[in-house]
Amino acid sequence: MTLIIFVSAFFYFLRSMHMFQLNSYKAAGQFKWFRQKIKWIYWSSLIPLSAISFYGLMRSMGRNTETMGLDSLFGSLGAFLISLVGSLLLGTVREKAKKPLVYTPRVIRMCVTAFIVCLTVIFLVYFLSDISGDFIALLFLIPFPLSIFLPIIANIINSPIEKLNNLRYINDAKRIINSHKNLITIGITGSYGKTSTKFFLHKLLSVKYNVLMTPESFNTTLGVVKTIRGDLKATHEIFICEMGLKWLGDIKEICEIVKPKHSVLTSIGPQHLETMKTLENIINEKFEIVNCISELDGMVFLNYDNEHIASRKIDKNIIRYGLIAGNKDYCACDISVSERGTSFTVSGVRFETRLLGAHNVQNITGAIAVAHRLGIELKDLVLPVKRLEPVPHRMQIINKGDDIIIDDAFNSNPVGASGALDVLKQFSGLKILVTPGMIELGEKEYELNKSFGAHAADCCDYAVLIGEKQSVPIKAGLRESGFPDDKINIFKTLGEGLKFVYSIETDKKKIILLENDLPDNY
Repeated sequence: MTLIIFVSAFFYFLRSMHMFQLNSYKAAGQFKWFRQKIKWIYWSSLIPLSAISFYGLMRSMGRNTETMGLDSLFGSLGAFLISLVGSLLLGTVREKAKKPLVYTPRVIRMCVTAFIVCLTVIFLVYFLSDISGDFIALLFLIPFPLSIFLPIIANIINSPIEKLNNLRYINDAKRIINSHKNLITIGITGSYGKTSTKFFLHKLLSVKYNVLMTPESFNTTLGVVKTIRGDLKATHEIFICEMGLKWLGDIKEICEIVKPKHSVLTSIGPQHLETMKTLENIINEKFEIVNCISELDGMVFLNYDNEHIASRKIDKNIIRYGLIAGNKDYCACDISVSERGTSFTVSGVRFETRLLGAHNVQNITGAIAVAHRLGIELKDLVLPVKRLEPVPHRMQIINKGDDIIIDDAFNSNPVGASGALDVLKQFSGLKILVTPGMIELGEKEYELNKSFGAHAADCCDYAVLIGEKQSVPIKAGLRESGFPDDKINIFKTLGEGLKFVYSIETDKKKIILLENDLPDNY
């Protein structure tokens, strides 16, 4: 019984640890997940209780018969099955994780601490209480209620060690950056567009320079530190550092490590409002990447199409870029879009790209501005722009037989989602939107998802919504815009939604827009 309950509790602990990692080891994010999964927590707590109760019942029955041993055996077997089946149903058999738990040294340390805490509590209860006899089995209920909270407890206990470790890594990264005297550092941030702009800029600058960028979405403090300590070489001439924002102080902390000579601010909008609380907080935090530029020859590249950026007075060496004609140093004009790609003109030079969407042109224009100011002629950027490939899961076009998939699954935001719908509308065929909507928008989440649904009504033939609760505002927006109910389909999982999409019979080509894909903790 002890073994079974500990094994079951261990599976629940791992699931809670997985969510804690996805919540950036923040207790606030973990408690939000608890609230979302309160039914799962409630029912899982009944598993060990049912097992112990069943075992106790069979033991009691066995005392009054000559077959006590046999009844005890059946009791143990029944308890085993209850624990095993219950834990399998609620904790161990789930849809495959999109991003599985990574067993980093930090996670391993937390697991060891959690195990010690669990054993300590059991022994303390045993020695400080009068539990004896058959009731001693109740001690082994302790791991279950503890299991889902242990990651938070272990993190609190380990926090002094983790802070010292992080400080050691951060100081080492600072030392490495300071030792590269001629290294040009470029910081990039924005509510949206920062990752795409980083990838595009890396490709364009590589025409002339040896360039390192933070990979994928390594835009947290420790992600940046890991890149510097593991990948930055003496031969690198430029380091492009993407800086993400989820909590107050994130941008400033990364800037103090990287000390960017130049910076790029791609956008500001209502994202991560759950943690940042207000748009004003987001604006002030994003502008830390501007405030940190101190060198006289340092340049600040700003997307002046964004009202929150353009309205801010800045006493720096500003380079403005965008799509809307006006007071800009680099403005993309004469934009022509087709299913094959996009062409546009910047400063009299015509560029072509296979990428779709106005926001991609905006991001490319920002990259062109930086590359040109760092000494690469515009005409020498024409071919690299033509060779640009979509960033994975960001308006990535995938030809799949008779279907075309527009994969825009990563980190949807109101502006990007709207742009993706506009691209979908331009295609010829049966247009299908597959989405769970947008998250981390705080109090505006319902309103912005409803607006997204209203926009989608004009751009797609089918709306396949993922998640019953998450899809409520999108469905409301679709309905209010006159979208037919029989073309709105709601499914629990993305897999079920895609199965339905592929089952739709039509003589047209299917154009499937995958807009956002929620992480495992939602």
